[in-house]
Amino acid sequence: MSTSRRTVLAGAAAGVAAAGLAGAGTAHAASGAKPPARELFGRLADGTKVYRWTVANGGTRLKVLSYGGIVQSLEIPDRRGATANASLGFGNLDDYVARSPYFGALIGRYGNRVAKGRFTLDGRTYQLPVNDGPNSLHGGDKGFGKQVWDVEPFSRGSDRGLVLRRISPDGEMGYPGTLKVKVTYMLTARGAWRIDYEATTDRATVANLTSHTYFNLAGEGSGSVDGHTLEMAAARYTPVDATLIPTGELARVSGTPFDFRRARTIGERARTPHQQVLYGKGLDHNWVLDKGVTTVPGYALTLADPGSGRVMKMYTTEPGMQFYSGNFLDGTLAGTSGRLYRQGDGLCLESQHFPDSPNQPSFPSTVLRPGTTYRSTTVHTFSAR
Repeated sequence: MSTSRRTVLAGAAAGVAAAGLAGAGTAHAASGAKPPARELFGRLADGTKVYRWTVANGGTRLKVLSYGGIVQSLEIPDRRGATANASLGFGNLDDYVARSPYFGALIGRYGNRVAKGRFTLDGRTYQLPVNDGPNSLHGGDKGFGKQVWDVEPFSRGSDRGLVLRRISPDGEMGYPGTLKVKVTYMLTARGAWRIDYEATTDRATVANLTSHTYFNLAGEGSGSVDGHTLEMAAARYTPVDATLIPTGELARVSGTPFDFRRARTIGERARTPHQQVLYGKGLDHNWVLDKGVTTVPGYALTLADPGSGRVMKMYTTEPGMQFYSGNFLDGTLAGTSGRLYRQGDGLCLESQHFPDSPNQPSFPSTVLRPGTTYRSTTVHTFSAR
């Protein structure tokens, strides 16, 4: 693992300021912000209680489940001040357990795909669950998004948030090492949503944590995101084979549907005929961010909905961004609004290291060793225009 990936960020609020984000977004009064609150959301089959925590600050309201660290709701205002839930999800626990395509989930140990569910580390080969064709996806069929997390609320100065913790035992989903994980969801006084990931291990392993929130800035259940615009600071992407595993090439986006270096509508790009536009349905690829791996969150992208005026910017320490255009939503899942989700009714923007990095030595390393600490930060700012 590179030194820059292990470098300690100097505190949550300090990191945001260092990244130039303190003045980003639309300011909302932080006065009267309440401590995070919890309520019972449901029970698992074994009787385990699952709680929903609500965090509100700076005009943003976040609802998070102890099951999977799931972001069940992300409420942000439009240009008129009207608030809507901008994330896809379910209104009940049973659907999250049985049917969810990772709606809002905290992903680990390894976000994205590992080819054939295998990797070799220090001369030993490890076999992971194969749950996506021939490959392992998002940590396996019982990855972090299917586990119950310990959740502790905090109010620190003008910030409000949750600290989620769990210990992933050695061998869980085939991964070596006991991994101690801490993830912080924080809302700042200006309504920015910051995620800090931290992990340590007692054996050499691989780690790549991310959030799998499905965004629709017009509001969950409002229809297609094809009219959203996306700008991404990425001149290259990683082409994939027929099973969505990167070929190893870092291809130029110029002249392809993958060019979002200036704002383009999602529909214009995701529906363009191209051998890498999957099955004519859309995009599910990793973009190579121009900034590379950084010690403080650097600018990655801007997503905007012209209808509502809502704008989301993302800043991250990660070198990659997986953009998934909701290709496999098929009208069979009813969300929190009660409306069915169809193809393209939401999109995912997952800050990460590259897919299949454990098998691709030319990619930035995801190896974590004892005595070092995995750290990653992503910040979302919200505004309206």
